[in-house]
Amino acid sequence: MRMVPVVALLGSLAVTSVPLTARQDHHPAPAGSGAAVMGFDQEQTTHHFILFSDGGAIEVEVKHASDIENRDAIRSHLPHIAMMFGAGDFEAPMLVHDSPHVPGTAVMTARKDSIRYDYVETPNGGRVNIVTSDPAALSAVHAFLTFQIAEHETGDPTTVRKR
Repeated sequence: MRMVPVVALLGSLAVTSVPLTARQDHHPAPAGSGAAVMGFDQEQTTHHFILFSDGGAIEVEVKHASDIENRDAIRSHLPHIAMMFGAGDFEAPMLVHDSPHVPGTAVMTARKDSIRYDYVETPNGGRVNIVTSDPAALSAVHAFLTFQIAEHETGDPTTVRKR
């Protein structure tokens, strides 16, 4: 796995991405929005949202290891999400959910300096690790990830676990 510094990606990425918010069999509205903006096939990928005691994670991987095109698109998209979120920019979730009120994002924006977003490449895609020691930011991150799990019916547990 390799770590990519979020700041290094600032100048090289477009602002048209959205977070990884599609469930395995895909909720109709977000899947359509997500596919158009994320740049990879929602039906050929899996998305997971994980709550950790120090934050959480957003994971996306291709369903088939031979799917290099979608794997590379995921690897292009996730660093951009890490950069946007790190800058306090949560416009992408608003686009996917067609709502200016995605839970947790207001606090995550206000406390952006106390939250770290790190992209990590995985064998079949990538992950954005979200880390904070700020109690209010942590609560907001958990609200955001819990919303993603419920909205997209990923089946991921909503219990907090150790990283």
